Amino acid sequence: MAVPKYFEMHKPFLEAIRDKNQHTLKEIKAYIADYFHLAATDFSEMLPSGRQTVFFNRVGWASTYLKKAGLVISPARATFKITSEGLNALEDNPSVIDNDYLMKYESFRDFQSMSDSNGSDTVSHASETPDDTFEESFKKINDSLADSILSEIMKLSPSAFEQMVVDLMSKMGYGAFENAGHATPLTNDEGIDGIIMEDKLGFSLIYIQAKQWDLSSTVGRPDVQSFVGAISGKGGKGLFVTTAKFSKQAIDYASHQHIILIHGEKLAKLMIEHNFCVTVKKTFEIKNIDTDAFNEYSE
Repeated sequence: MAVPKYFEMHKPFLEAIRDKNQHTLKEIKAYIADYFHLAATDFSEMLPSGRQTVFFNRVGWASTYLKKAGLVISPARATFKITSEGLNALEDNPSVIDNDYLMKYESFRDFQSMSDSNGSDTVSHASETPDDTFEESFKKINDSLADSILSEIMKLSPSAFEQMVVDLMSKMGYGAFENAGHATPLTNDEGIDGIIMEDKLGFSLIYIQAKQWDLSSTVGRPDVQSFVGAISGKGGKGLFVTTAKFSKQAIDYASHQHIILIHGEKLAKLMIEHNFCVTVKKTFEIKNIDTDAFNEYSE
């Protein structure tokens, strides 16, 4: 199943510590994971920014909201204990302990009022944490940027597109030394549009086919099969890059031939990730507490 919303974790969070003993965040996370029958793939799901897992982030926000409502306290770092109000909430046994339920506590209302005065829309989007909202906006901005990038790519000449792909690979660390990355001549390229070197000494070559096809078109298995034939016997690896999409048959065939496929959306996102043909518009620093620094002051 998908990782539950943060407010859906409130109730199992409290149940994990209802014995009135202190419990570590690690113990609580294990209880919540078991409560929702989460799989390994659920734990590995990352926020769009890639800086934290969704599960860890939402458990963290659940603890914050429960503390603000006075249902739990944190007597030690990453350790929690239920309060009498928390036990009362479990006795009420609501189907879900969401923000509407927490608004019955004055401390939580004060917290929400402070958030509203700082321009937060926490109440109007009660199912999302501030991180969720920020990450979703981050994703939308990058998706829009990716569309713009692909539009610009389609304005390039075929030869310029081929060179751009090679230059991107070089920016990503391939063919790092002088003249390692280059596009092949437009004639007699035998279906190979570029060559880069995988390592600095040049022991392994990567042959590139770069096809600037309509964004709505689909690259089929025959196209990939033809590329495999072009690099057969050359002792290198294959990378097929296109602005279009790949059919399932093409993807399955490529996986058995150890050919890497990059479709249009992935190409644009690689350019964003590696700051290639894009500029930084604005930078936000999202900071977290440094527990190691505080440990230095602990007795």
